Amino acid sequence: MAQAIPFSRNTGAARARHAKVMLLPIARQTADDLALRAHLALDALRRGNGGMGDAQTLTQVMLLTGFLAESGFGAATGEQLSAAEREIAKVFDIGRDAGRWALDSAAFTLFAQIATNYDQQLHRAPLWAVTEASERLDRFTAGLPYQLPARKRA
Repeated sequence: MAQAIPFSRNTGAARARHAKVMLLPIARQTADDLALRAHLALDALRRGNGGMGDAQTLTQVMLLTGFLAESGFGAATGEQLSAAEREIAKVFDIGRDAGRWALDSAAFTLFAQIATNYDQQLHRAPLWAVTEASERLDRFTAGLPYQLPARKRA
């Protein structure tokens, strides 16, 4: 005779634990790993030894930093992100045309600020904000609407 699978009858407690976890920052090791990828891509492009993957990583970091800042975590201005977008577009253009994937000194300085901000955001922003930003990035890369609907305020 088959035994019944024991299901937790306290789904409210599980939901409460999940809600609490979403209010905490992501695990330190995970945040460190994500930030390290950004800094390694930045360094590779600074040295002129980068590739398309490094440029894509910095593009994702730029977008995530902006999304997290829009949610109230970290400081990234629209001007800073627009300038970064123009600079990374140059990197892609030159990389595709000449095969040299690199940042000039001004672009490096700009992306160093963004990478530092991203690092701080990963260590401070709650999981819900990082998850939301990641989902927005996924929608953006899929070509879907990625803007958040306006939130109701009490």
